[in-house]
Amino acid sequence: MNAPSQPSEVDGQLVGELLLPGMELIETHISWVFLGGGDVWKVKKPVDFGFLDFSTADKRHAACLAEVELNRRLAPHVYLGCIPITRDNHGRARFGGSGEPIDWAVQMVRLPEEDRADLRLASGRLSASHLDRVAVRLARFHESARCDEETTQIGGLETVKANVEENFAQTRAELGRYLDPDQAAQVKAWQRQFLDRKASLFAARQAAGRVRDGHGDLRLEHVYLTDDDYAAGEDDGSEVVIVDCIEFNHRFRFADVCADVAFLAMDLSWHGRPDLAERFLAAYARAANDFDLYPLVDFYESYRAFVRGKIASFGIASGRLDFPGRQEAIGEARRYFLLALASERRALAPPRLLAIGGMIASGKSTIAENLGAELAVPVVDADRTRKFLLGRAPAEAIDDPAWQGAYSPTRTAEVYSEVLRRAEAVLQSGRSVIVDASFRAREHRLAARQLADYHGVPFRFIECRAKPEICRQRLRDRERRQSVSDGRLEIFDEFVARWQPVDELPASEHLVLDTSQPLVANLQFLRKKL
Repeated sequence: MNAPSQPSEVDGQLVGELLLPGMELIETHISWVFLGGGDVWKVKKPVDFGFLDFSTADKRHAACLAEVELNRRLAPHVYLGCIPITRDNHGRARFGGSGEPIDWAVQMVRLPEEDRADLRLASGRLSASHLDRVAVRLARFHESARCDEETTQIGGLETVKANVEENFAQTRAELGRYLDPDQAAQVKAWQRQFLDRKASLFAARQAAGRVRDGHGDLRLEHVYLTDDDYAAGEDDGSEVVIVDCIEFNHRFRFADVCADVAFLAMDLSWHGRPDLAERFLAAYARAANDFDLYPLVDFYESYRAFVRGKIASFGIASGRLDFPGRQEAIGEARRYFLLALASERRALAPPRLLAIGGMIASGKSTIAENLGAELAVPVVDADRTRKFLLGRAPAEAIDDPAWQGAYSPTRTAEVYSEVLRRAEAVLQSGRSVIVDASFRAREHRLAARQLADYHGVPFRFIECRAKPEICRQRLRDRERRQSVSDGRLEIFDEFVARWQPVDELPASEHLVLDTSQPLVANLQFLRKKL
């Protein structure tokens, strides 16, 4: 049964009736959120911002239904349903009941506040490993998310342009309170010019199926993580819960997956942790096999920061905030708008290309992953790339003989071509990149060096070495567990025989690492050298 269109029912009096003893009330620019002991009820405000229209009870009902359905994708056990707001026999409003609905609410399970990612960050409990889990969860969500003609069309470049221009129009009167005229003009010009200059990138993303029915509002406060799965030895993102996606407008949710990823990265930077932002981007790119998001991520971070600045300015303009709340919102808005401006500027540290190679079981992937984590730099590895090109899962074993099938010279050339193409996408964004491959042949090492030269960035080849008996023991140990690598004991000697010594690079570009030494010592050595 649809509620009658009586927007006047949703007002301060109704909110007061619904707020029972022991409940907490949180007010946003579009909702009232009632927090009970174990449940949460969200009531839509009767507002119309153009991009969002909750002006009638019918529209609010439809939005509640959509919110439940869409959010169950990432929080299946949290969203209990859309329930009516009715009046009891004494005329008091209540959630649920069998009377005639006067409005509607979304009922949810109340999640522990201490699990919320922004509060974890504030208390020092949000680690890089947590963000790795979020990245895996988000990559899997995007992989299964709706992708069809409608999503691709709505989420294309013209919609992005319309959203950008809407942001500028809706902040025209207020932007001068937060940015000086030159700053305001600069951020507008940069976003517009990026869209015009990089139109081919947006088209390529559409063609590659990267425009999906995503989340649309991926901020830290919408992410919940527990430590339960750590005790079970799992880190696959299964315990990550993400709530509160955009339900009210397709053009904010149908978008390049990069728009979701950039939103969370932007939020981490806004909270003062650009290192974690870069770590999250790198983890997502690997989990989703999507390094092509890098040339677009700075634009989307700027766009998302501008949106958050706009939302904060709406709250200020409403006149409903007290003086402390108003001052806090003014500071937030200014920081967001400044971040939108700063997103076009790369960090002072110059980008570089690090190639890490060596014999089978020489420890190159261990070094690459640990160095990448320490530097918050994406790692493009040949093993995962090969599996992706073959349509295989990363840990699915390929038992083809050496130099045949998946490891034939032709296939290997394709793998190195794709690895370096992915690395170039990262370099195009002004970021450093690590390439993890054996680099057995001189031609592959020279190709990596030429890529660095083309982009004018420093190059280092880190050759990992260990005694043959150590490598053989590592391969025997590897047989007892799943691995992305297909290196096996039976092909080790032949691989060693075909290794081409590194004599084509100057000494300044070639580092030799003895991986029989402790990992901590090797990382310390690399810190000094790099």
